Amino acid sequence: MQPTIVEQAEQPYVGRRETISMTDFARVADHLPGMFGRLAENGVPVAGAPFFRYRVIDMSAELVVEAGIPVARPVPVNPPLFADTLPAGRYATLTHKGHPDELMAVTARLLDWARDQGLTWDMRPTPTGEVWGCRLEVMTTNPAEEPDMHKWETVLLFKLAR
Repeated sequence: MQPTIVEQAEQPYVGRRETISMTDFARVADHLPGMFGRLAENGVPVAGAPFFRYRVIDMSAELVVEAGIPVARPVPVNPPLFADTLPAGRYATLTHKGHPDELMAVTARLLDWARDQGLTWDMRPTPTGEVWGCRLEVMTTNPAEEPDMHKWETVLLFKLAR
């Protein structure tokens, strides 16, 4: 598939944030089942596929990553969960069907495409890494329904600067 640009509306979500290295990523992903359970226990309807939101990226050191679940409206939650909103705006997007281990190469493809198009990210470099306005990996495949990771679909959505 080819990268494209889409308009996204703002989206409330419930999240949980971790500061990790790339080798600790499962620690973030492992929060999702419990988060789904808490939302269901409280009667909060899910409004879309779960995602990982990269807040700060320093591949050689640490990443600040959130596991998030879209909800129809903002809801109160107890720590360590929090409620936030994904920002509206223009996003570059690319859909990947395959193993999550392939996402680094797919991400590089999207970043290169945007550079070649002269696009600018909603991102600022800092001494502790790149701080992103919104950089998402949306997990559109439910692992409980499709255990073969090679068949999983992931949508990358990276917010562009206006």
